[in-house]
Amino acid sequence: MAHDHAGPADPGAPPDGRRLPRTDVLLADPRLTAAARRLGRALVKDVLAGVQSRARTGEVPADEIADRTVAALPATACALRPVVNATGVLLHTNLGRAALSPAAQDALLAASGTTDVELDLACGTRSRRGRGTIDALLRAVPAAEAAHVVNNGAAALVLAATALARGREIVVSRGEMVEIGDGFRLPDLLVSTGARLREVGTTNRTTPADYAAALGPDTGFVLKVHPSNFRVTGFTREASVAELAPLGVPVVADIGSGLLAPEPALPGEPDAATWLRAGAALVTASGDKLLGGPQCGLVLGDAELVRRLARHPLARALRVDKLTLAALEATVRGPLPPTVTALRADPARLRARARDLAAGLREDGVDSRAVDTEAVVGGGGAPGVTLPSAAVSLPAAYAAPLRATDPAVMGRIEDGRCLLDLRAVPPEADAVLAAAVRLAEVPSRVSGPGTGS
Repeated sequence: MAHDHAGPADPGAPPDGRRLPRTDVLLADPRLTAAARRLGRALVKDVLAGVQSRARTGEVPADEIADRTVAALPATACALRPVVNATGVLLHTNLGRAALSPAAQDALLAASGTTDVELDLACGTRSRRGRGTIDALLRAVPAAEAAHVVNNGAAALVLAATALARGREIVVSRGEMVEIGDGFRLPDLLVSTGARLREVGTTNRTTPADYAAALGPDTGFVLKVHPSNFRVTGFTREASVAELAPLGVPVVADIGSGLLAPEPALPGEPDAATWLRAGAALVTASGDKLLGGPQCGLVLGDAELVRRLARHPLARALRVDKLTLAALEATVRGPLPPTVTALRADPARLRARARDLAAGLREDGVDSRAVDTEAVVGGGGAPGVTLPSAAVSLPAAYAAPLRATDPAVMGRIEDGRCLLDLRAVPPEADAVLAAAVRLAEVPSRVSGPGTGS
């Protein structure tokens, strides 16, 4: 009786019995060799391994492994993916808040190599770090005698508290003891510096007399915080910077969202120039919110106090890198950043763009319509303020597939529809939006009733 002496099936063979090309042969493909130089051999090999695994199950033909690998390679060696912000939230924290201007992006590229960040090229000796950025800030805010940059807004307050009030008291209103996000609370942040908090007033009412009664020899400074992510209405009272300035101790004022000067579109939002002129000794702010720059924290104001902060040992730990300095300087000196452009967008123009997009998509059989919407600032700025906007309304089934396109598109679900709000989308990205909708893999694209604009 004959016996079958065949060994076990080759684990590297697809279901049809053919052997898969060896990994080293595939990696020798000129396209993958070039990609390995650009992205790194390990990353390319990982992508290849994923395609090979699909080939073993028969999902990918053996002769298409190299082609599929090339198609699956990321554009960069970074896991972050570009996203079109069609949420209607101008400063979306989950999307990295402010989008940088082309000028800031160019500055990042210029600063990515070796640069004169701490070098005077004229004489070949060391110079002040970030001098161009500091000069740009002082030109933008003439009321500030000096400026310093740290790695985020919370760091600016931590540095001020450590340098000016460690072992001493910070006088602050109970109505301004805010949570700044992700579970981090201002009181905990300040106490961690070794300062003591002297709370005054009540949640809804704090007067200048409340602050004055709390001052003493242990007072480091009075802290004025703009509650930028909530509003208290009704029977309320808060002390202004102008009312606190005459108390005889430094007033450190946190404006939160980072306007350097008044913004006509947000008349109720504080700005650094106005609060410094009102008497604040120091103003702290974030750089990646309404300023429209990179993530950083700004300290503006009295020259001696800024010098104390800049020379404190903690300042070294909170120092920003050359990329942040470059992007911030270009944001301040350059053309309007995308955040400001979106903030000032003409609602009539937004509606016209939405109508054009919706009409073009309907021609391709997509259930799309133009609708009026309301956008918000986000990022802890201008709470309660809504901005008239317009969106392309699609079936809700589009939301997930759009997040899988390249670039990804992030909209919002409202009343059972997927809205692509155009407030934070630059006009030049309309074609990207339309292409993403056309490429999105949804169960059905049959136009439904009521698809007119």
